[in-house]
This record gives sequence, C-alpha cells and structure tokens, in this order.
Amino acid sequence: MMSVIADVNHQRIKTNGIWMHIAEKGTGPLVLLLHGFPEIWYSWRHQINFLAKHGYRVVAPDLRGYGDTDSPLSPSSYTAFHIVGDLIGLLDHFGQEQAFVVGIDWGAAAAWQLSLLRPNRVRGIVALSVPFTPRFSTIKTTDSFKQMFGDNFYVCQFQEPGRAEKSFARYDYLTVMKKFYLISKTDQLIAPPGAFNYYRAMDLNWELLAPWQGSKITVPAKLIVGNKDIGFDSGTREYIEGNVFKSLVPNHEVVILDGHHFIQQERAQEVSEQILSFLRKFPAK
Repeated sequence: MMSVIADVNHQRIKTNGIWMHIAEKGTGPLVLLLHGFPEIWYSWRHQINFLAKHGYRVVAPDLRGYGDTDSPLSPSSYTAFHIVGDLIGLLDHFGQEQAFVVGIDWGAAAAWQLSLLRPNRVRGIVALSVPFTPRFSTIKTTDSFKQMFGDNFYVCQFQEPGRAEKSFARYDYLTVMKKFYLISKTDQLIAPPGAFNYYRAMDLNWELLAPWQGSKITVPAKLIVGNKDIGFDSGTREYIEGNVFKSLVPNHEVVILDGHHFIQQERAQEVSEQILSFLRKFPAK
C-alpha cells in the first residue's frame, strides 16, 4: 500500500489527445519529474517533497501507458513525438514557456527527446541512469540489440505482442517489481521482465528521428548514474567519459553515485540534493 504524501494535488488533464494523471506540489519554477519502467509518479515521492520544500512547483505525471493516464493500444502511439507532445501539452496547460525536466530510465529518454526536439521549452535537464545516445545511421535499434546481445535479450523479446504479457502474467506484481529493483550486474537481461509499447515503438522512432541524425543537446544537462547499474561497466562508463557523449551533449556534468539503476529511490537524499544543486545554478525568473 502506498504511503500518503501530504498536500499533493492529483488531477487528470487533457494533453495531446489523451487524459494524463499528474501529481503536483509546491510553488515556484516548474520541474517535471518523469518516471521510468515499471514505475509511476510515486517513484518520485522523495524528490516531490524535497523540491517543493525548496521552492519549486513539482509535477510528476504518469506517462502515457502507465498508472491513471490513458494507455493507447497501438505501439505506434508511443513514439518520441507522442511523448514529447504529451509533455508540451503539459507545459501549455500550466502556462509555462519553459520547465526543468528530470527523468529516469524511459523518463530520461523522454527528457532527452524533449530537449532535442523542443529545446526552447527546456531550461535544463537532469537525466538519471540513461545518457543521451546517438541514432545509429545504418541499423535499426532492435537489430543492433540482436547483434550485441542475441534474440533472447529482453528488448528483442518484447517486440512480439503477447509474449511479454504472458510471461508477466505468471507472477504476482510484487515478484515482478522485486526482479526489477534488485537486478544486478550479474543478471542476464532476458524476459521477463520488460516494458511493452515503448519498446515496440523503438524501430519506428529510429525511422522518424532520421532528420535529427547527429543533432546535439544544446540545453544545460546533468547526468546522474549509479556505479552498480547493470550497464555501467558494460559500456555506459566508457561512453559517458568518451568524446562522443561530450560532443553530443557539450554543456553537461556527470555525477556517479554508489547505487543501482533506480537510484532516485535507492539514494533518495543524494539524488534530491544533486537535482537541487543543478536547479540552483539558474537565475530566478
């Protein structure tokens, strides 16, 4: 049972053709908190209280396909353009030209995509666990995963409608969640677990984002990663310390904490303070 967060306002708003549930607290500059899979707004409960207490208006939505937000059935309704459209509608609902955007996992991907496609609407981005990565120019996303990890890699298995759903249905939700949150570097990423329509839209994203091939993230950015994340020593560390990431995200800083993938819950206080230190670099408006 979820514990209650005091003074959080819950509502559903219309954005980009869907109804989106949001949790809101505080007053001040707008900060969007974007969850990952398999989370909802509640995964940000520590940061919601912390940032609201320090003078920010915090909005944590259930992204499309999650929680109390609408869940279109077709994977083609989960492209980067749909997700970014949802977030632009959210900013418009609050009458804000710009916002700070904080995301983890798929929420981090959404934050990067928003910063790429509509940089004029983003004051700054804090991404957790997932760095910005370039689009492969010659191979589709799922094919690249097959080459690197084989057909049993969870991303590949999720492409078949019904397969992952059937695997998930064998277990109660607590077992599935424990698997996600306790995953370690020694685990092999085969299904279950996994997400669905976000993954099934990967190759469509690859096609649609071709015009942005080689584009850079121009907004100020902060990346926070855990040194025990399953991907940290399997390419992430080398990538974020290398020249490609530095060239694609020229105005960035990187913070490495002692933790795993869902670090905003595991290291709640440290992550909250890291986010706040980034936000405070911007002059008040």
